[in-house]
Amino acid sequence: MEHFTIATVAEKSPDFRRVLWTGKHTQLVIMTIPPDGEIGEEVHEVDQILTFVSGTGKAIVSGQERNVAQGDLVVVPAGRKHNFLNTGPNPLVLYTVYGPAEHADGAVHKTKEEADRLEEEGKDEPPAS
Repeated sequence: MEHFTIATVAEKSPDFRRVLWTGKHTQLVIMTIPPDGEIGEEVHEVDQILTFVSGTGKAIVSGQERNVAQGDLVVVPAGRKHNFLNTGPNPLVLYTVYGPAEHADGAVHKTKEEADRLEEEGKDEPPAS
């Protein structure tokens, strides 16, 4: 059994992105977006559910914008353009579930720049199903 006190685990992670668990159909990832930072506009071919643990931000999904804060959850269906921005003075901390996996099992990306580089180099590929 995998067990996480997810808010605590997410809040303690200084990394931009850290894969906590990868299963056959889903993947659990925690993210910390620094002040004035963002995930970056992207489109996935997988579904994504994001839950915000702390901080404040803006969710943009398919051109619709909403403010987000602790306790909010946003669903991003596969194929939808999206971005999440930190609009506050503190880190925007969240956990996200991808279905199926989107990143390499066990991946840890200290910064957005590192995450982008590894994706571009093909070194952040999800496990083969």
